Amino acid sequence: MTRTSERTLAQRDLNRAMLARQMLLEPVSTTIPRVLERMGGLQAQYAPSMYIGLWTRKVGFERDQLDRALRRRVVVQGTLMRETIHLVSKRDYWPMAVAVRRARREWWVRVAAGHDPRGMERAAERLRARLAEGPVARAELEGIVGKGHVAGIGLWLDLVRVPPSGTWERRRADLFGSAEHWIGAPREPLSEAEAMAHLVRRYLAGFGPASIKSIAGFTGIRLTELGPAFELLSLRRFRDEDGHELLDLPRAPLPPADTPATVRFLPIWDAMLLVHARRTGVLPEKYRPLVFNSRTPQSVATFLVEGAVAGTWRYEGGRIRIEPFERLARTASRALAEEAERLAELHR
Repeated sequence: MTRTSERTLAQRDLNRAMLARQMLLEPVSTTIPRVLERMGGLQAQYAPSMYIGLWTRKVGFERDQLDRALRRRVVVQGTLMRETIHLVSKRDYWPMAVAVRRARREWWVRVAAGHDPRGMERAAERLRARLAEGPVARAELEGIVGKGHVAGIGLWLDLVRVPPSGTWERRRADLFGSAEHWIGAPREPLSEAEAMAHLVRRYLAGFGPASIKSIAGFTGIRLTELGPAFELLSLRRFRDEDGHELLDLPRAPLPPADTPATVRFLPIWDAMLLVHARRTGVLPEKYRPLVFNSRTPQSVATFLVEGAVAGTWRYEGGRIRIEPFERLARTASRALAEEAERLAELHR
């Protein structure tokens, strides 16, 4: 059910809304699982990105806090939206996995020519029996299911990355466990529509207001299949400057467009820079080729000035080296230098 509003939101309104919801206007003092739930999960193909993404959003974050959360199993890494590895809370894992499971499997069947789904089912049963005994390394997994089935086996059996693999100190995610054994099976059966509604809710909480097309782009679920999820949600509706409909959660933050935005550092793969968030102007289009291109499809590490990407950074020689795209104001340069020193401490 959608509530109508005649309000039109300018790009600056959408920019400040997303920054607020992504905890980039002001870092928060809360738990790691809660941060992940508020931001809609964190892309984790490159392990250090998880740490930097949390550091820039959470007050007093230190690397060992995430290591402990992974070992305690209150957060978990798994392949979820758009066939990419995400770090999510334990509470969010199953709804997100159920929401995208069919879309992921259908995509694999379309692109993996020559693979028989029935063969995948048999391989998954062999792996399930082994995982009941504990996690497996990648080499053993390949021996159980066959190298040709490794890429798609997670579509027939929910797998998670088991620490210490996929962490700052051991970045290669090469130890796998059964989600059912690692974090426990869902307490109650969850319908696909309910799971999709949960995922849409998380997306709007972290990235809204947004169009249905943007929601589909982030989730990897076809537009035509999201309908049942929207029927379960109470939403409000806005328009962007081009007249396109935007959906949002009731009472979700919409800060004034003139809200100040302090400098922030982002890791590679930060979802705020992907195409689904184009409406917010966080990544100015003139800089997009400098951040995403054939040489760096994973993007590069960037920093924000006044709510927009203004350059790149890298850790080198014990310090953060900043490369602005254009000349920066003196106040922004000072703020970046101070924040860069804090970020360098995270790396040491």
